[in-house]
Amino acid sequence: MEAEQSFSDICGGRLALQCRYYSPSCREFCVSCPRLSLRSLTAVTCTVWLAAYGLFTLCENSMILSAAIFITLLGLLGYLHFVKIDQETLLIIDSLGIQMTSSYASGKESTTFIEMGKVKDLVINEAIYMQKVIYYLCILLKDPVEPHGISQVVPVFQSAKPRLDCLIEVYRSCQEILAHQKATSASP
Repeated sequence: MEAEQSFSDICGGRLALQCRYYSPSCREFCVSCPRLSLRSLTAVTCTVWLAAYGLFTLCENSMILSAAIFITLLGLLGYLHFVKIDQETLLIIDSLGIQMTSSYASGKESTTFIEMGKVKDLVINEAIYMQKVIYYLCILLKDPVEPHGISQVVPVFQSAKPRLDCLIEVYRSCQEILAHQKATSASP
């Protein structure tokens, strides 16, 4: 079963949350950000190239135009490959673990897997960001030395930064799976 809902990020931008229910013990949550706007890309490119053309007319050096084109293209490729994340996915399977995937605008994907045995809990935390309080979903990892301690906090959906209403939707569903996993591991 698949459900798609529309939410907003902390800045008011649109986000789409797709929830895929594969089984009672396996769910996938995909947060999609808007794609790169061709209008904003064209505006930035034109601004840089017009500034370079203005310098060219003052200096009469064609290297300025060539450098502006080269720097713009390199900057765009770097932004698409290392910065702009189009989609973030959280896949939770109660018997295996949690997989987080970030898909960049260039097509590159970055995946992190956390074994369920290392997961202590999944919580919504709050932080101060740009003079306002924001909420974020994070995975608490068990401390291998101290059983009641936390060794690491792993944030989820770092790039999309969804608002609290979206996080609550994901949190409740993940807590159902974690409760199911704890119940099955506790029974003999």
